[in-house]
Amino acid sequence: MEIWINPACSKCRAAVSLLDAEGADYTVRRYLEEVPGEGEIRAVLERLGLEPWDITRTQEAVATELGLKEWARDAGTRDRWIAALAAHPKLIQRPIITADDGTAVVARSEEAVRDALSRRTDV
Repeated sequence: MEIWINPACSKCRAAVSLLDAEGADYTVRRYLEEVPGEGEIRAVLERLGLEPWDITRTQEAVATELGLKEWARDAGTRDRWIAALAAHPKLIQRPIITADDGTAVVARSEEAVRDALSRRTDV
């Protein structure tokens, strides 16, 4: 299990605290420092069952600068969205937990973290 976090994010800190409290075996990835490439983002999107615009933080200043709210959300623009996430990792919603069963969740709530925990193979 891996969790992508921004340490300045309260939801990320809460998710890590819950993982610790549950004794989970996980790896922390500070994705603003260890930026995922386009291939990794595609893989995580596949695991999440989501599209890139579903995990984009459109309220970030860089989103406004790029005009993301006006971008089409369709198969034809999917690669453009993924490239933007790779170039500007601050746009990636957080935290994201990649679960042991090959799935992933955007873990912004305690329920989502517990969902990821329920998918552990180490219990």
